[in-house]
This record gives sequence, structure tokens and C-alpha cells, in this order.
Amino acid sequence: MAEMMMNRNEMVPDAKSQVRMWGWDSGIQSGATTASPSISGASHHDGNFPDTNQVLGEWQREFTMEEANQIHDQFVRTRADRVRDVLFPETMMEESGPVPSTQYESNTATSVQRLAEPSQQLKKAVVNLINYQDDADLATKAIPELTGLLNDDDQVVVQQAAQMVHMLSKKVASRQAIMNSPAMVSALVRAMQNATDPETQRYCTGALHNLSHHKQGLLSIFKSGGIPALVKMLSSPVESVVFYAITSLHKLLHQEGAKEAVRLAGGLQKMVYLLSRDNVKFLAIDTDCLQILAYGNQESKLIILASNGPQELVRIMRTYDYEKLLWTTSRVIKVLSVCSSNKPAIVEAGGMQALGMHLGSPSQRLLQNCLWSLRNLSDAGTKQDHVENLLQMLVQLLSSNDINVVTCAAGILSNLTCNNMSNKTRVCQVGGIEALVRTVLQAGDREDITEPTVCALRHLTSRHPDAEMAQNAVRLHYGLPVLVKLLHPPSRWPLIK
Repeated sequence: MAEMMMNRNEMVPDAKSQVRMWGWDSGIQSGATTASPSISGASHHDGNFPDTNQVLGEWQREFTMEEANQIHDQFVRTRADRVRDVLFPETMMEESGPVPSTQYESNTATSVQRLAEPSQQLKKAVVNLINYQDDADLATKAIPELTGLLNDDDQVVVQQAAQMVHMLSKKVASRQAIMNSPAMVSALVRAMQNATDPETQRYCTGALHNLSHHKQGLLSIFKSGGIPALVKMLSSPVESVVFYAITSLHKLLHQEGAKEAVRLAGGLQKMVYLLSRDNVKFLAIDTDCLQILAYGNQESKLIILASNGPQELVRIMRTYDYEKLLWTTSRVIKVLSVCSSNKPAIVEAGGMQALGMHLGSPSQRLLQNCLWSLRNLSDAGTKQDHVENLLQMLVQLLSSNDINVVTCAAGILSNLTCNNMSNKTRVCQVGGIEALVRTVLQAGDREDITEPTVCALRHLTSRHPDAEMAQNAVRLHYGLPVLVKLLHPPSRWPLIK
């Protein structure tokens, strides 16, 4: 046994020998418990500290400067770098180099990038939920007191209360609480109607404007008698008050019974008066209100006529180039153009020439509204002067691929060339005969196109100085076979005639 123990001791080296053997740091041990290795390979734990100059001399003899720098850089790196090099060798890079992207394709976002925005949205949603609850609680407690203050006799108190309600109406939760309180909405309407100072009017109309973005808010305003009060605000000298009022009324017009309430409150007259303003976006809302009120209601059309509406609408068509305003204005003119009383007023104000200015517009909705308006007006505008450009544009539109455009253009030409030698001559000069014959040929059996087109050809081939030239043009452009074909069924008698 003793012999075995002796042999065992001879086989196992002492602890100091082991330390000297593994004097180099493996690079994986914790930096908190591992000291910097000795360049000579000797451990600090053996208690023998070599002379620094001696070590440096030996080091310089054994290694070149480049190799020394590499070794130095290797061992001064952080523990995280060394762990990363061992576990993820593919990520090794120069410290000064750019961080490589994990994107394989520039057009495809990484998982981290895709998660970044949703995580931020989630954070905002949580914050908003917390704020929403706070706003709702605050509004619920404040509304009864603010309702009483809005009914106060002191105008200063009313103004401050209206300011507070306006602020509350800007937030979703408190706005919902206001809409759920009929007493608050009624007090707000009453304060607005009775106010004499512009600031109180501004706060009240602003609050109602915020409520009008919701269906429940519109219903609350309507039931609280808000329409007459808002119509009254259209006469305010303050721009913001008028804007809040017109936008709120614009939304309210879709509420059942609101149109009649606006008419009874004198809203139409005030809206026509506001057409003289110069703000294109405001005018677009104002004209859209007029169209909604006039559509299908003869009384409203007559009120607009009595308020000098046709002249103002024609002026807008001549003056501005804002597409949305031109579109809404042309819609009002189209509605008025079927009224026998408004039609001559629009024509006398130069409405046909003003509408003709926009027949080259790239906006299809504007083009079609102008054409339908012109078709409705053209039977009353046969004696109008200065329509040369209009006639030329109509001839060009006969080659359109849109059936509605061709139908309107043919109908307008038919009316404008009736008993008007000047218009007949102009159409012939701009190639009208060829365009009309081609239109008949392409229309086939569509009598809504062929009937006005053949009617226009009848006008152009008689009773004007260039009539004979027009007759020859029909023959030269092979119009006779086309016309002969229309003499047979299924053509109806008006077309055959």
C-alpha cells in the first residue's frame, strides 16, 4: 500500500507545476476571477514576479512588433468579445468597422424591424388607455358643474366655462361624456346663441364642431336646437366662428329634418351671401351645402335665385382653378339649370361661357358636370355671343371614348346650332361635319347619340352662308350611306324625320 501511494505521488505533479503549464488565459474564464496572464507564462499565484525589463527584452527578441500588437489586441478585449468569438466566430469583425446588417434583402425588413413599430404602437395604446380613463373620469365629474356655469348670468363666467368645454371636447373620452349629456349640449347651444362677445362664440362653435364629427354628436346638436343657433353664427365677423358654423351645418344636413330647419332659419340666404368670400376651401363647403339644400327642392332653388346666387356661382367658375371648388359649384349650377326660372339667369350671367372654360379639364367629374349643365342650358342659350371656343371644344369632345361625354356634346351642338347662323358657320369651320358623321357611324343604334347628331347635321346643311359647303362635306365624308341606313327600323320616327 505504501508503495502504491509513493507511485501515485510521483505521477501527479504539484499544483504550481500545473499552473505554470496552463499559464495562458483560455479566454473563456470570468474576468472577475481571472487576472491578466503573464507574458512569460508564469502565474501570479506562484509568488515569483519576474523583472519587467527582463521580460520585455525577452519578448522583443522572440516576437516582431506586428505579432506583439496582435497578441496585445487579443488580450485587451472585453470578456463579451471573447465569449462572442468562441460561440459565434462568424460575427468577428474589426472594432472600427460598421455593424453588419442582418438583412438579406434591402426590401425586406428584419424580424426586429418588423416588431419595432408594433411594440411602439402597443406602448402608445397602453398610455392612451390610461389617459382615456383619466379624461373620462375628469369629464364626468366636471360636466354637471360646467353645465351650471354655462347658464350663469355673468358673461365672464360663461366665457371661462365655454373655454373649458372646448378644451374637453378635443379629447375622445371627455368628448364622449359631453355627447352623452343632453343638458350640457343644450347649455352650450344656448350660451352660443346668447353670447355677445366673439370669444365665447368661438369656444362654443368650436366645441360643437368637435361634437359634429360623431353621429351621436350630430343628433345631440339637432335635438338641442343647434341648427338655428349655428345659422345665426354665419353672420359673425370672426372667421373661425363662421368656419366652425358652416362645417358643422354641412355635417348636420345629412341628419333627417335638418334641411328644413336650415331653410326655416334663413340659412340659404346667408350661405349665398358667403359666396363672396375668397377662401377656396370654405367656398367648397358652402357650395356643397347649397347643392344639398337645392337638390329636389324648388323652393330652395327660388331662394337661391332671389339671393343673386346664379351670378355668384358663375363668378366662382370664372375666377378659381381649385378643382374641388369648381366641382361643387358646377354641381349647384347643374341642379339650378333644370329650373325654368334659374336657367335664363345663369345664361345671362355668362354661365355657358364660364362652364365652357373647363371642358378641357383633366378632372372627369368636373367635365361631366359642366357638360350636363351646358346641355340643360343650351336651349336657352342659342342667342349667346362669344361661344366660339365652346363650340370648338364640343366638336373635339365628339371623339371621346366616354359615351356620356359624346351624348352631351352632340346634344349641346344640336341646340346651339338651331337658328343661329354664326354658330353654324363656326362649327363648319372647325371640322364639325366630319366629326358628326363619324359620331353617327360609331354610335350604331344608340338613338340618344344619333338623334341629336343627325339634328345638328340638319341645322348645319341649311339656312346659312356655308350651307352648300356643309352639304358637300357630308357627301365627301361618306355620310349619305350612314344616313340612309337610319331610315330603316329599328329607328324611331323622330330620328327618321
